[in-house]
Order: sequence, then structure tokens, then C-alpha cells
Amino acid sequence: MSYIPIQGFISSFRLLDILDIALVAFFLYKLFLLLRNTRAVSLIKGLVFLGIITVISRALNLHVVNWILQQGMTVILVALPVVFQPELRRALEHIGRGRLFHSNRMISEEELAHMLDEIIPLTAGLSKTKTGALLVFEREVGLNEIIDTGIQIDGLVSKELLGNIFIPNTPLHDGAVVIREGRIMAAGCLLPLTTDRSLSTELGTRHRAAIGISEKSDAVVVVVSEETGAVSYTYGGHIYRHLTDEGLRKTLEGFFSKRPQGWVNFLKRRSDK
Repeated sequence: MSYIPIQGFISSFRLLDILDIALVAFFLYKLFLLLRNTRAVSLIKGLVFLGIITVISRALNLHVVNWILQQGMTVILVALPVVFQPELRRALEHIGRGRLFHSNRMISEEELAHMLDEIIPLTAGLSKTKTGALLVFEREVGLNEIIDTGIQIDGLVSKELLGNIFIPNTPLHDGAVVIREGRIMAAGCLLPLTTDRSLSTELGTRHRAAIGISEKSDAVVVVVSEETGAVSYTYGGHIYRHLTDEGLRKTLEGFFSKRPQGWVNFLKRRSDK
């Protein structure tokens, strides 16, 4: 008897049904790619968590909790078009430009090695000349909103290109460069400043901007001080100062290497501090 519904389902299944499911899965996947590089992912995770709690509260007959969650979900669903307005606009722009079928690629070990071979000499040179610089390395949380504030570049990372960007008294010098998957996405980008009042007065606007974006995302930000030439990086709202060339290389490898030992070494260094 238990096989009858399955047999009936299989017998009524058509090739068009397979096409229907495949199309829905494809567009959901493309929608995920469009939203992956935005803050919408974090919001969606929050909605999923609230949905799970709502189902659990209903199963446990927690009527008051369930009623509050249902009312909250209703308000959130009404507010979604407003909350996701930038992401929805960007998604429609991508579709209009024919970028729906564009796929992002992950950075490989070879690309990571190339990026580091360009970044380390660059920061060393900028440090010697006390040329200020701000490099934002995007990770899981997308920075499209930050990229949109700057000048679009979308070019391979090279010390020559970055060196020209950070030449003093040029239009892009004071802004941040955003690097995604081994490519320079934009320069002259504006970053949010941290509101942490406990920071040292030695830290200027460039360092406070680096800390600010690291508070709002999981980006790794490399800063070269214009006053002292010191190289620092920020992550998770914290700043780690006076890095050597080798220290910077190992730090970036720890964040971006696909090899397991990369994170192990990075976490070990964090625990030693």
C-alpha cells in the first residue's frame, strides 16, 4: 500500500515537470549569486532563524511566543521591499545589463600567491615613502554598497596600478580600494567611520574608516599610515598595528588560503596575542 502513492507520482511525472523544477532551481541559484555579495544574506539568515523558532513554538504550543513571532514576521514581510530596496534595484540592473548568467569565481591558490606577490611589495614601498593607503579585501559579506561609492575598475591586482591609485594629491588617493577574489573592483570608495571612542588619538580618519568597515562586515582591511608609514590591518572591529612584510603575508594567507593550515596558523597567532 505504501508504494501506491509513489508509483502514482512517478507515473504522472512528465519531462516538462523536470524542466519546470530545473528552471526554478536555476533562477533561485542565480538569485542567490546576486544577493551573495550584499548584506541581504545576513537578513535572510535572520528571517530563516525566526521562521524556525516560529515553527518550534507552534509545535510546543507556546501560544504567546508564537503569536508574537507571527505578528513580527508579518511586519517584517511588509517591510522587506524597503529593507531590500538597494539589493532589488541592483538585481534588476544586473538582469537589464545581461549579467544574470554571469558567474563569480573563487580565488585559487595560484591567484592568491599572485595577489600577495603584488600586495606585499606595494605596502612595503608605500610604507617607506609614508604614502597613505587603504585596501579592503572582501570576504563572505559583500561590499557592493561600498563599491558603488567609488570608481569602478575591475582589473587584476598589480602593484603598478595600485601605486598609481595611491599617488598623493590624486582624485583616488584618499579613498579605499576594494579587492574581491584577486581583482580590484573599485577605487576611491567611501567607508563608514567607527564610533568607538576608546581608540587611540594617534589613529586618524583612514584607520577609523578601516575599523568602521570591519565592524560592519567580515572584510580584512590593510592600512598604511601617512604619518608614520606603519602597516596595520583591521578585522572584526579590531586593529593590529606595525606589521612586517612577512607578518602581512601570513595574515592574508590565513584569511584567504584554502589550505586548512592557513586558518590554523592564523588562529594560533590570534591566541598568542
